[in-house]
Amino acid sequence: MTFYDVMKESWLSISGNKIRSFLTVLGIVIGVMAVVIMVAVGETVQQSITEQFSSLGTNTIMIRAGAAQSAGVRTGNRMTLTMDDAEALARLPDVAAVSPVENSGAQVVYGNKNWSTSMVGVYPGYQTVQNIEMKYGAFFTQSAVRNASTYAVIGPDTAEELGMPENPVGEVIRVRNTPLTVIGVTKAKGDSGMGSQDDMVIVPITTLKKRLSGSRFPNSVNMISIKLYADADNDIVTEQITALLREQHKLKETAVDDFQITDMKQVLETMETVSGYLKLLLVAIAAVSLLVGAIGIMNMMLVSVTERTHEIGIRKAIGAQEKIIIIQFLSESVLISFIGSMVGLLLGVGLSQGVGRFVLEYNVPFSIWPVVLSVTVAVVVGLTSGVMPAIKAAKLNPIDSLRYE
Repeated sequence: MTFYDVMKESWLSISGNKIRSFLTVLGIVIGVMAVVIMVAVGETVQQSITEQFSSLGTNTIMIRAGAAQSAGVRTGNRMTLTMDDAEALARLPDVAAVSPVENSGAQVVYGNKNWSTSMVGVYPGYQTVQNIEMKYGAFFTQSAVRNASTYAVIGPDTAEELGMPENPVGEVIRVRNTPLTVIGVTKAKGDSGMGSQDDMVIVPITTLKKRLSGSRFPNSVNMISIKLYADADNDIVTEQITALLREQHKLKETAVDDFQITDMKQVLETMETVSGYLKLLLVAIAAVSLLVGAIGIMNMMLVSVTERTHEIGIRKAIGAQEKIIIIQFLSESVLISFIGSMVGLLLGVGLSQGVGRFVLEYNVPFSIWPVVLSVTVAVVVGLTSGVMPAIKAAKLNPIDSLRYE
């Protein structure tokens, strides 16, 4: 028999039991579709995490003030980082930009509108650290920090919520009864792992400390953000930062660090590993439906062997070899699996791409793996589920088969 003859016979056998064949194919369709969608979900999560952290860059390091300790027992939080620390860190050879960061909530007033947002006090280096691009105006300079100038750079969402003009540079907003002149508006970046960067008010840190918050510790800061050069070794720089800050804070060798260093490169690698395991878990769960589909094919083929016992006897009586019988039943099993896999692939890709673009308004990444997986499933599931029925059919005694009713 030629390949065409085998496929023709297989199709005639499958189409002869339309309802049973449809239900069997449906099991494979659902299984493959579920796997394809789960792979798309996992890759979308990975892409989203990568995009969020790429807005900061993997060559970014965050240093936060640590908790005070006494005899190994935490006794409360204290401000252990200062602007002097930031200026000392700026002198490290692999550091491209540094900015101390002070965060605070703010009620911003413009005309008869007000909006609750976050206010960030920083140095000009913050623009480089956070990869901030300006849509209108410019970022403030170090001179504004020295003079505690009443300048503000706002996010596009903040400007929109306050009902400000398209280009609000030169407009005056009020924060805690202090007028601030808007000198710039940032380009939209969306949410990141550090929260929305489009809804905030950025001011010189000295302005926040002296004019807006009235801090008793004008030199202390919550955090220091550092941007490294592209060719810098994060691990080596982290060791240098640790040694420098311990020296700055005059910590004894036995004392624990009173600061916490977060390397965004390590955070990204950890998140990618976690999302990878999540994707494997989702695929494993979806694969259960594939197993059910394979069992359905095996069940159908076993029933087919019983129903076609007389036909098998006739074929063997006129000289059909066992391998021909095996090939015939395996081809039917693979054909059913192939049809189900291809339909499942098309539905899975269509649903994931359609829901992503038109419902979630997000570009779902397309991977070649679902295609490879579908073809693999078509062959492996078809063969494994058809082997037992095929062998059973080939081993039937022709005389008993001819007598079977």
